[in-house]
Amino acid sequence: MSDPVRLRRLIEERLQDTRPAVDPRMAYPAGVTPEANQAIRQFFPAAPIAAAVLVPIVEHPHGLSVLLTERAAHLKHHPGQISFPGGRIEPSDAGPLDAALRETEEEIGLGRSHIELLGALPDYLTGTGFRVTPVVGLVHPPFRLRLDAFEVAEAFEVPLSHFLDPANHQRHSMMHEGRLRHFHAMPYGDYYIWGATAGMIMSLYKVLRQG
Repeated sequence: MSDPVRLRRLIEERLQDTRPAVDPRMAYPAGVTPEANQAIRQFFPAAPIAAAVLVPIVEHPHGLSVLLTERAAHLKHHPGQISFPGGRIEPSDAGPLDAALRETEEEIGLGRSHIELLGALPDYLTGTGFRVTPVVGLVHPPFRLRLDAFEVAEAFEVPLSHFLDPANHQRHSMMHEGRLRHFHAMPYGDYYIWGATAGMIMSLYKVLRQG
């Protein structure tokens, strides 16, 4: 897919409205009922921590790409992994949308004026106890990134077409803390994109594949 107009239409039609109906720090994850939440508690003794990320889709004349970051190696959560810019939803944030934009500006210096918000993918529960709302935004160049060296080691782009090609989708499993866990992976060159980031990209793929 290289047409930003079609992308915008698909996302606006099929993604969730980013306006929270209730306090985002109290709501159940999208599609998770109170009954299903009991099953989640066996993996998360405490309530998942509310977080949000921006899924930045950059509009270039030659096509669309996805902007990703490599987390700094010293970070407590997911050190050195490929991720989207984002983090916890703070009490001062208006909701997931606001948190995703704030964290993006703090981490990579991408200002809100460059981002056209389109909607949100279903919330994603991570194995480290976070409930992440992926907010999708169309990014309009030109822009210049300013990386926070404490949190971000690198920022790079991957053609959206790479993620939309099923030939690049992998499924793996591993034992972690006595449990068998399954995860997605979508390697690109020297970058190993896996785990929560690949899982959220799979959510985007499923939405766009419907079109």
